[in-house]
Amino acid sequence: MSEEKTTNIILFSGDYDKAMAAYIIANGAAAYDHKVTIFHTFWGLNALRKDEPLKANKSFMEKMFGKMMPRGPEKMGLSKMQFAGVGPKLIKNVMKKHNAMPLADLIDLAEEQDINLVACTMTLDLLGLQKEELRESSQYAGVAAYLADAEDGNVNLFI
Repeated sequence: MSEEKTTNIILFSGDYDKAMAAYIIANGAAAYDHKVTIFHTFWGLNALRKDEPLKANKSFMEKMFGKMMPRGPEKMGLSKMQFAGVGPKLIKNVMKKHNAMPLADLIDLAEEQDINLVACTMTLDLLGLQKEELRESSQYAGVAAYLADAEDGNVNLFI
């Protein structure tokens, strides 16, 4: 009997292209029968944010973080070649031309493949994000839970 293979990814970046890389790797690993977890922390949480704003009781600073951070994967910027906001549109057009899945579709595919999409609870508290602002498939855990998964992981990545 073979041992279960696991892939654990920390998604720290809020950049569209880096999040895309994380989800491409995660979906590929799941297709190879790995148990996959993506631990979203700090700016990586933006990939799990819903597009629509949520009326919530937040402090001034929490409201500011909410306004400054992109709401959902399709609003995330690129790590390079922003070109005053035109860069993401250009890369998405190139992706469409080459039949590459956009990030939002990669996240949907991850849900379909039962990839564990985990939001860091400490970061949620620090940035003033609430569970209602994230995708329904999101799970919640702290760093100890990530470390427990990663300790025996076959593949551990930080993106």
